[in-house]
Amino acid sequence: MNKRTKIVATLGPSSDDENTIAHLIEAGMDVARLNFSHGTHEEHANQIHILRKLSNRFKKPVTILQDLQGPKLRVGNLPEAGMTLNVGEQVVLCDPHIKLSDPQLAHIPTIPLEVPNLIQSVKKGKRILLDDGYLEISVTDIKEDYIMGRVVLGGTLKSHKGVNLPRIDLKIPSFTEKDYKDLTFGLEMGVDAIAISFVQNAQDIQKVRSEMKKLRSDLNVPIIAKMERPEAIDNLEEILAAADGVMVARGDLAVETSPSSVPIMQKRIIQQANAHHKIVITATQMLESMIHNPRPTRAEASDVANAIFDGSDAVMLSGETAVGSYPLESVQMMSSIIIEAEKNYEKWGSYHFLPDKPTQDDAVSITRAARELAKDRNVSCIAVFTQSGTTALMMSKARPNVPIMAFTSEKNTFQKLGLFWGVTPFLVPYADNVENMVSYVEAIMLSNNLLAPGEQFILLSGHPIGAMRPPNMMLLHTLGAPV
Repeated sequence: MNKRTKIVATLGPSSDDENTIAHLIEAGMDVARLNFSHGTHEEHANQIHILRKLSNRFKKPVTILQDLQGPKLRVGNLPEAGMTLNVGEQVVLCDPHIKLSDPQLAHIPTIPLEVPNLIQSVKKGKRILLDDGYLEISVTDIKEDYIMGRVVLGGTLKSHKGVNLPRIDLKIPSFTEKDYKDLTFGLEMGVDAIAISFVQNAQDIQKVRSEMKKLRSDLNVPIIAKMERPEAIDNLEEILAAADGVMVARGDLAVETSPSSVPIMQKRIIQQANAHHKIVITATQMLESMIHNPRPTRAEASDVANAIFDGSDAVMLSGETAVGSYPLESVQMMSSIIIEAEKNYEKWGSYHFLPDKPTQDDAVSITRAARELAKDRNVSCIAVFTQSGTTALMMSKARPNVPIMAFTSEKNTFQKLGLFWGVTPFLVPYADNVENMVSYVEAIMLSNNLLAPGEQFILLSGHPIGAMRPPNMMLLHTLGAPV
């Protein structure tokens, strides 16, 4: 049984050689995430070269997702052993480039923070979280050059750990100069999708889309908005309207809000993304223990399965494949959990119980009709012809109980189809009539032993053929019969 939920695997030191990447693809990696918070352009270019080479070898599109860093909020340089913060202790927080002259501060531990506009934005009583929220400081006073705080959660703080500022608007752009340079590089290298960080509203997405059009107006690269901040949850509807998809970035969400609220946010984001027919990736700590262990915890296995039951299009591995000791085993385990969950999707999947709302959208109506016809006539698959990928995405969102085979003559579209739930892509010559479409489908189905003569499939396309329009034509065809 082939899995339908896609696997996003992050490449890094544990998985950036050709042999390992080949094994990851064979194990079920559909999307390679390149994290631009780390690595050089030269290193990422080498990864892209390997991915394209292996994609051609396996005749399988491996979608390349470029994840932009966004604003970097970090702790500055500290002693190598770190700094011990004790609960109740008073601390000073300031820009690392400022020298504090007040002698009364000499005996108070000072934490350098590389956070723009912090003093101008923070208020008394606000929380400053360090190192993924394991350390917490409450703001007690704000001076001209520094902030006074009290340690709420203590521990050892090391250099360059992350800083989170729940409900503090720093009034800094989410799209930085580094992001612009990285985006320029990514588009030149032909990445298939872009993930953007620190998203708070639709304008953050529109800014990136505008820059993309200036750089490469000929490309239509999907934008995935990372849902990391409570402001993004507040503006979920407008973000879904502006983006091509969203990522449930549960790590930062838990730090910025609370771990107890994340499961509810996850369900809401996934449900709303599916209602808007947008891609949704569930991410962060899915098999975290496999960074160091060859097997996951039972809770992690349940977490992955529940993300699938919630309706995720893809589930993501981060440190597990980037820096972990068991990158291949992590993908294999993720694949096996997906397959087991999907066997029971009809019984437990929340997507299955969502009612189909009335719609004026032709694409939604015809893909729903194809799903119902597939169920009524017990067809073997749904064949979709698509130029931009939209028809394949809409068919994916209808969640039929049969495989979706997507046929396109566009290489760029072929590459990004690897991200769509339940879709198996094929690159074919341009078809200018229905007879050609049917012949392409039949040839591929027979040569790959996917269908046998006498089995039925549904063909879905826009008409007139070749017009860039939503699907409006559906054909029920028996393999081997005349058109």
